[in-house]
Amino acid sequence: MTLSLLRRSLLLRLVGISLLLLLIVQAAGFAVVRASIERNARSQIARALDTDENVWRRLLDQNADKLRQGSALLAADYGFRSAINSDDEETIQSVLENHGNRIGAAVTALLGTNLELRAASLSDDMLDFPATLRQVVPPLAAQPQGSQVAMMAGVPYQFVMVPMRAPVVIGWVLMGFPIGQPLAEEMRRLLSVQVAVVVKAADGRMSVPVTTLSAPALAGLHRQGLPLAELKTAEGTLLVREAPLGNAGNEVKTLLLRSVDEVVAPYQQLQVLLAIITIAGVLLFAAGTGLVATRLTTPLRSLLAATQRLSRGEYGVPLGHTGRQDEIGNLARSFDRMRLDIGSQQAEIRRLAYWDRLTGLPNRERFREAVVHAIAAQEDGAEQPLTVLTLDLDRFKHVNDVLGYAFGDRLLQAVAERLQRQVPGDSDMVARLGGNEFALLLMRTDAPGAQAVAQRINQSFEQALAFEDQTVDLSAGMGFACWPSDAQDADTLLSRSEIAMYAAKRKLSGALRYDASFDSASSQTLSLLTELRHAVEHNELRLYLQPKVPLHGQGGLAAEALVRWQHPQRGLVPPMDFIPFAEQTGFVRQLTLWMFEEVARLLADPRTADLPLRISVNLSTRDLLDPELSARLATILARHGVQASAFCLEITESAIMDDPQRAEAMLNRLSEQGFKLSIDDFGTGYSSLAYLKRLPVDELKIDKSFVMGMETGEDDAMIVRSTIDLAHNLGLTVVAEGVESLVILDRLRALSCDEAQGYHISRPLGAEDFLAWQSRQIANATTP
Repeated sequence: MTLSLLRRSLLLRLVGISLLLLLIVQAAGFAVVRASIERNARSQIARALDTDENVWRRLLDQNADKLRQGSALLAADYGFRSAINSDDEETIQSVLENHGNRIGAAVTALLGTNLELRAASLSDDMLDFPATLRQVVPPLAAQPQGSQVAMMAGVPYQFVMVPMRAPVVIGWVLMGFPIGQPLAEEMRRLLSVQVAVVVKAADGRMSVPVTTLSAPALAGLHRQGLPLAELKTAEGTLLVREAPLGNAGNEVKTLLLRSVDEVVAPYQQLQVLLAIITIAGVLLFAAGTGLVATRLTTPLRSLLAATQRLSRGEYGVPLGHTGRQDEIGNLARSFDRMRLDIGSQQAEIRRLAYWDRLTGLPNRERFREAVVHAIAAQEDGAEQPLTVLTLDLDRFKHVNDVLGYAFGDRLLQAVAERLQRQVPGDSDMVARLGGNEFALLLMRTDAPGAQAVAQRINQSFEQALAFEDQTVDLSAGMGFACWPSDAQDADTLLSRSEIAMYAAKRKLSGALRYDASFDSASSQTLSLLTELRHAVEHNELRLYLQPKVPLHGQGGLAAEALVRWQHPQRGLVPPMDFIPFAEQTGFVRQLTLWMFEEVARLLADPRTADLPLRISVNLSTRDLLDPELSARLATILARHGVQASAFCLEITESAIMDDPQRAEAMLNRLSEQGFKLSIDDFGTGYSSLAYLKRLPVDELKIDKSFVMGMETGEDDAMIVRSTIDLAHNLGLTVVAEGVESLVILDRLRALSCDEAQGYHISRPLGAEDFLAWQSRQIANATTP
């Protein structure tokens, strides 16, 4: 397993983190235990050294008592006292030597009453005894029960002195005992303590005449020197207790040393045992954690594999571990429910992707796949013809507008049933391509057979559909294309069948077979969209304005914005040649924004900034259904610094009725922004009065068909009069378009119409011509 996999493995991470935490805890425990053992060992050694110091001093005191008793016996000896009285020097010397040898004293001396030396029994190397005698005698004479320690020949000696009475003091007996190796060995034997007698000379040099230390420890003592609290040696650490010897002060000290390692040794065995137990515990913990982690990660890996299957679209394999009653089981059951839900949703999506929900027929994608498979199934050399027939219902939008969408849905279902009854074979297919467009796949059918099927469909449509109290006559435009003569692949076959269908609808004829001549009109349509985009990008469009005049002396100037296309090859293209196409393709939204931008630029022009000018801009159905329309217009206003009140937005009734709720919401937003709203072509819709009271409109614009008919028909004049009265009663202004004569203009003025526009007043003008026209109008109005 690579390092990256180790990092990503949840199992190894769980076990590793758990073991790391356990080892940290164990290491901390070991450190605490070791420190505690060390501390307790030192405390124990300190108490033992207290005892050792007391025993050492007791041994010195016992040695002094022994000397004192020996001195007292010698002082009480009658012969010795007689020899002293008779000044028998030989006897005195002999008694001193014999008595000193008997009790093991290294020094035996007789002092006179004036504390001067009379005789002495000494070792050969005690040349500095007179100096030592002057050091110890005065304090011993002052305190006969005490003892004194002094150095002679580099060795410490313990001295005692006893007076001789007869009955008065006739002299003093002085005895000395070396503090040597036997005494140290006795301490080592009694208490297992190391002893070192250290002598510090006047020049600072240190000697150790008596010691039980090993050679390496003694070398370490010489190396570290005094004062000393602990001695580090290769054999371990020794704690040191310094004990001065009697009155020798700092010159002679006894060092009592005990090993820390000897005290810690029993505990170290316990630590080893604890370490073994810890290792065994860690191994067991690792095994247990591994089992737990495996029990955790195994279902997770199973869930991972399940998610990979789900990503591949395999929804039939149930998940494991759903029987567990813990969090993993809950997660597995949740994943399994998700698998089932996604599976059902995918099945529904596939059904929706290939089947039309309303009619239950195959949709365009499913129909295309069927055509592809049908063509692919044809064997080379044994090709059977097949035909795709496409039909589009006539006046279906009118049915939706008049009778409602629910009725339109029932109509589509009835059409689907009739078409399914007309297919000649079981391998044929009927599909709904979208909206009111259907298609038939006719296997083993050539052009005459397709014509026969189309004829049967027309005959079935001759019987009107009746739903409750409504009756609808059916008709459709039909076109078909045959494989392999009209197309070699499925997409081309479908496309050419639709081209033939649209040609049939334009010619109002029966079913048409695809002809290559139909493609020219189609290619022109495709190129028109490209040319429109090019026109916007290369400033080929022109802004034209048709003036509106007030009929009763109201203030303000008004005009309607129109667009013209100055084509580089075809010249000035009239609006009817490209505006309907722009509305069908959705490009009308770009045209609307272009016009709004140009009008805003004109209103920001210094020549118009001071004029009370209001310009109307037309909005299409696609504009109203664009949720970003209000934001886009606000951006243009802010860019040019003009007010929304300088605009009047004209909306046709049909644009509102395509989606009344969304259109009403957008109109409310535009009204809140400050735009004046106008209903264009009023009177030609179906349900305008039902929505008029709810819409935030300011103006009604009477359709020019009624205005132009006023000159010859009273019915149109009555419609205009009623519309003006209705608008005024609702608080709206009225604009009449299509004013072609002075007679019409006078009649509108008589009917209290507010504004008028038409060729009698002025044709649409370019921006510069419009400004000149306005200047002339203002000049004429001010001329007396």
